[in-house]
Amino acid sequence: MISAGDFRNGVTFEEDGNVLQVVEFQHVKPGKGAAFVRTKTKNVITGAVIEKSYNPTAKFPTAYIERKDMEYSYSDGGLYYFMDQETYDMVPINASEVGDNFKFVKENMVCKILSYKGNVFGVEPPTFVELEVTQTDPGFAGNTATNATKPATVETGAEIRVPLFINEGDKVRIDTRTGEYMERA
Repeated sequence: MISAGDFRNGVTFEEDGNVLQVVEFQHVKPGKGAAFVRTKTKNVITGAVIEKSYNPTAKFPTAYIERKDMEYSYSDGGLYYFMDQETYDMVPINASEVGDNFKFVKENMVCKILSYKGNVFGVEPPTFVELEVTQTDPGFAGNTATNATKPATVETGAEIRVPLFINEGDKVRIDTRTGEYMERA
């Protein structure tokens, strides 16, 4: 059990059958009246963000979210198959659970599979990936002021913005959280 007075960023707990993670918290002690904890929580399964105030003595059961490293093997229709690196079991995961940033993942990359009580609700790709640029227009030096970019398609099929000096065949490093070009690899 965890009390609302012990909330910190990243703490997960159960409330009314929902698994919530504290995104922001603030202990408030007004001049008149009782103290309370103002929080911004995220529903881990649906992704909804809720702002709510709690009595600091309110107690909630702690929710343990399992994060397991699994290797992405292949996709078949609406299912993505991941291999457990310890047991070598293949785990199918629905396309709805993988998220938008999964477009930067290629086969044999290790991802974190997020589950609660055995139910998978999300896939975290590696924070940084190195991918090869398969298609982009040639860049011309000298015709820009500052920070000019052009569209480029990487080997997974995702489209990103890259600087003009990047050419087809170059390997680039991408931040999967934002989908932005970081550097040439």
